[in-house]
Amino acid sequence: MAVTVNGTVEAGWEPVREEFEAFVAAEPHSPEAQLAVRHHGRTVVDLWGGEETDGDTLSGVFSITKGAAHLVVALLAQEGVLDLDAPVVEYWPEFTGDGKERLTVRQLVAHGSGLIAVDTFSYELMADDALVAAALVGQKPHWEPGTAYGYHAFVIGALTGEVVRRVTGRSIQELYEERVRAPYGVDLYMGLPAALEGRWKPVLEMLPTPAQLELLTSGGPMPELMRVAFNMHHEPPMDTVAYANHPKVKALGPASAGGIGTARGVAALYAAAISGLEGLPALLKPETAAEVARLHTPGQDAVVAEADHFGLGFEKQPAVGPEAFGHCGAAGANGFADPVTGIAYGYTRRRFGFPGGLAPENGPLTAAVLKVARGL
Repeated sequence: MAVTVNGTVEAGWEPVREEFEAFVAAEPHSPEAQLAVRHHGRTVVDLWGGEETDGDTLSGVFSITKGAAHLVVALLAQEGVLDLDAPVVEYWPEFTGDGKERLTVRQLVAHGSGLIAVDTFSYELMADDALVAAALVGQKPHWEPGTAYGYHAFVIGALTGEVVRRVTGRSIQELYEERVRAPYGVDLYMGLPAALEGRWKPVLEMLPTPAQLELLTSGGPMPELMRVAFNMHHEPPMDTVAYANHPKVKALGPASAGGIGTARGVAALYAAAISGLEGLPALLKPETAAEVARLHTPGQDAVVAEADHFGLGFEKQPAVGPEAFGHCGAAGANGFADPVTGIAYGYTRRRFGFPGGLAPENGPLTAAVLKVARGL
């Protein structure tokens, strides 16, 4: 069945719609995708394609949540409330043992603690950042803290969030709601309000083609630390789709991967960061935006065996430019801000894309967006 693309683009941005339509038409299954772009705060692209998705449909955005959470961290650092170069133990006295007491907040936010997953697993536990933090603080790290970097996929928000709670007395979710989401009108939530339940639709499983399935199953066993970080070493292993759709995850909004939102919300988040919205100024000063985008731990990721691409809680966006920062999400989503062009980009999809992680269509979609922006 052909999937119709709906929505609008401003004059001059038609090449982005053409690229989105081409991607949707080539998908073997409806992607249930949304694309939103803001340019210097103004919406210029607002598109969606799917049999059961429109521009208002809310769904799990996985690690895009990390961008929302670490925008709060960046704000607190910008204001001097949080000293990034202070030891974590200065704020969180129980954070000691096995070298944890030497880890700085900066190293923690940059995925350097070695506390990559809780030893026990349940969806209820993983939904509650306070419980995750309490479990992690007593565990032995997988490497000496601060000596390596590795993606803390489902726990980084609990760790940084506990530091935020110790400093401010408020959860990272509360601060995000009060300082970012509500005043800037961001349609991205860490804890979905009950009043918005009717707009929510579940994340959908990947439906790989036979050739894709062969590729997924022919790569050999997953590296051990990756298995641990993604909770695949438990029996039964974690189901990532079930996690995103779990009622408690949806209700509590764990700061690592439990956010619920739309592409409009993701674009608005990054527009608020660099351009301002709703008559309010940009949240980040230029020097803060540059700091969060700076590569913090050069070398190879100990968990996913990739070259490090992390700034301060955000992923760098090499396809965009050295000043850009954002974060992708497991089903294929991505969001970023580019201070150079003034672009804030939000892409979501409910149907897990192949092969998981940053979906390949983000490449041509981003290229089309940047070509228009740079030509204006």
